Amino acid sequence: MSEQLDLDSDLRVLGTATAGVSERYLETVREVASGASPEAAIPLLLLAVSDLTAAGARLGAIVDVVPAARFEPDDGPDPDVEPIRLSLANLLEGIDEYHEVSDPLVSADVSLGCLSNDLADVAQALMVGLKHHRAGHPSEALWWWQFSYLSDWGERAASATRVLLGLIAHLRLDVDPDVAGEAEFDALHAGP
Repeated sequence: MSEQLDLDSDLRVLGTATAGVSERYLETVREVASGASPEAAIPLLLLAVSDLTAAGARLGAIVDVVPAARFEPDDGPDPDVEPIRLSLANLLEGIDEYHEVSDPLVSADVSLGCLSNDLADVAQALMVGLKHHRAGHPSEALWWWQFSYLSDWGERAASATRVLLGLIAHLRLDVDPDVAGEAEFDALHAGP
């Protein structure tokens, strides 16, 4: 029996959807890392990581996926994300590091995080799943995406989302009071 038949139709649909959102995330992160649109980097990253977080939530909400084979098939070497990590770190210089509560359920300890590391670590996990998916091992891909979501990339994506949203909020809301007052006055007194 082929591995494709071992997955029920809902899991096949979830696997295809996860592959699609993973591809879009990677495409966006690569584009931003290339420096192609520095003025749109933060909004583009926020959109990509938010979409991915929603897809990850679906993986976390389902029962554990069991791969068709007992051992992970060797679908080639792990992808190298260091060029992406370094390019993002360069692009995000000055806003890359942040503070977060390490595990809010068990401790109030604060640790230092790094947005470029988060985005690259998520990319690494997604690439491994995509490698399995492209090699025709859909149950292994789903198992990997689910396991790595729960153990690592889900938390990294959530932290990245929070940081990116915070950056956008600061950029948009931290406005000089005089400028904000003038804009408010103009908005209140504008004609129909």
